[in-house]
Amino acid sequence: MTDLQKTPTPEYNRRTMANLGFLGLGIMGHHMARHLMEAGHKVALWSHSPAKAEKLAAEKGGIFCKTPAEVAAHADCIFYCVGDSEMSRELCLGKDGLIEGAKPGTVIVDASTVSPSESRKIGEALAAKGIHFLDAPCTGSRPGAESGNLTFMVGGDKEVFERVKPYFEPMGKKLFYCGGPGLGLQAKLTQNLVLSNLLNAFNEGLVLSTKAGVDPNLMLEVLDNSAAKSGLISFKAPYVFRRDFTTNFSVKWMHKDIGLMLESGAELDVPLPLTALTRQMFQAAISKGDGESDICSTIKVLEDIAGVEVKSKGE
Repeated sequence: MTDLQKTPTPEYNRRTMANLGFLGLGIMGHHMARHLMEAGHKVALWSHSPAKAEKLAAEKGGIFCKTPAEVAAHADCIFYCVGDSEMSRELCLGKDGLIEGAKPGTVIVDASTVSPSESRKIGEALAAKGIHFLDAPCTGSRPGAESGNLTFMVGGDKEVFERVKPYFEPMGKKLFYCGGPGLGLQAKLTQNLVLSNLLNAFNEGLVLSTKAGVDPNLMLEVLDNSAAKSGLISFKAPYVFRRDFTTNFSVKWMHKDIGLMLESGAELDVPLPLTALTRQMFQAAISKGDGESDICSTIKVLEDIAGVEVKSKGE
């Protein structure tokens, strides 16, 4: 029996390096896995693009694996971060999936943003094999992943979470236990609901004020010193003003998340009218070719309609 399967205390885990796994080495996952290895953990790696896993394993002393099942055979606690619900299900339950290599007592942590109801179904299938499952979506985008300052919202068995909590810490220091299976995802969807609607309001407001003749930098200063102050706006506005739409969080993935919000609203009988409109604006951005760009690029939809560009004077 491994140290993890003996249910050690958090204090024990903090001074003991673990056999971990990480799957999904995209914009965020690459940095999350890197932090785990730099913390001294032995990490088995897998990616849909094998070259990514091979390169990171060579650079940081990880273990390159050809399949998710192979990762599971090496690890007692496994993290993964993928794009959508279908990817999550295939990774866990598909051919050569984690379920085929994981030992009873293994903990699998999904850091993706997927459907809460689908996540619960995956957890039930894993539980039938004696495998623990936590939904732990994270927020902080690429900057948070790079710096190891992500925020995690966790759903699942609290005792299991407390047992593996120290393994989250190289990736993010703010950890919120939200309740039973799927509730970490419900919290994440609510956070992204507020965020996406705020961004849509910013887009409308800045296009309106800029076309009227108000300097965008002055408008941001007004917002930052009013009840409309928003951390999101303060962070994203300078990118818009200098026309830098380098991807920290892409339009297509937020569009996917908004779809999950509406799906959850339908399941729980909660109307989400503003969110439905915001999803259409994100769809418009995708339709004009900005699906891979950062979410702040959605302002270009309204700019094109209004015939104005929100940018710093002199640029």
